Amino acid sequence: MNQQSTELADSLSAGLWVVATPIGNLDDITSRAVAVLGAVDRVAAEDTRVSAQLLAHFGIRKPLVALHDHNEQKAVAGLVHAMQQGERIALISDAGTPLISDPGYRLVRETQNAGLPVIPAPGPSALVTALSVSGIATDRFQFEGFLPAKAGARRQRLQQLADYPHTLVFYESVHRIEATLKDMALHFGSEREVCFCRELTKRFETIRRDTLDVLQAWVAGDADQKRGEIVLVVAGRELEQQKEIPKAARDLFARLRQELPPSRAARIVADTFHCSRRDLYQQGEDQ
Repeated sequence: MNQQSTELADSLSAGLWVVATPIGNLDDITSRAVAVLGAVDRVAAEDTRVSAQLLAHFGIRKPLVALHDHNEQKAVAGLVHAMQQGERIALISDAGTPLISDPGYRLVRETQNAGLPVIPAPGPSALVTALSVSGIATDRFQFEGFLPAKAGARRQRLQQLADYPHTLVFYESVHRIEATLKDMALHFGSEREVCFCRELTKRFETIRRDTLDVLQAWVAGDADQKRGEIVLVVAGRELEQQKEIPKAARDLFARLRQELPPSRAARIVADTFHCSRRDLYQQGEDQ
């Protein structure tokens, strides 16, 4: 334990410290984060194997306890009880700021309910990092985290977001990135601007802003872009830029919806004419 950690340990009261860790480059950790991790009694971590490597890098040896989606509800009571007995506990995730698409909110909530302090030690976040380098408006944005893994649910959510006028931010798995970009082009329009951020702060960091159709083709043709951690920053809908749907598409949609559910009819027509379901719905209602 270094001098800063020793001094902090002497003054640290029982409670929960929510500590941000690097999203890639280990030099991004704050000196306060290192001091807190060196001063607490134990560390609650999403994956103890990953966190053990991080602590070892900074010469920190602390007991680790797993806290993840599958055990959080059961683990919280024991951790809160330990803090009531005087322990100082740090909460970290595998990377970045805890609780952003990661477990931990139950622990924070129950710690507060027990009258114990919850103290942030802020630092890196993939969400904020991606926004800062996207070149897309950041005055207002909506964070969606991970889209549903199943295609039907994913498409339904994208359809719901198609007309949102402000920036959208998504995390996505490398296994689904091609399908997600394709679905976004279908529901948002192929000309919608997106910033593709991969492996932020790491050796093979990639940041590219382009239209959905260009990004979709680029990712499909480059296996390297289907590796690592991905954040998508999507421009909001500019309603005045709605594209005209061909009359043949509108006529087919009108006929099909007499025999099929509107969503099924729209999917068939959109796939056939390579147009936006959103615009098809709106212009089909107008004719």
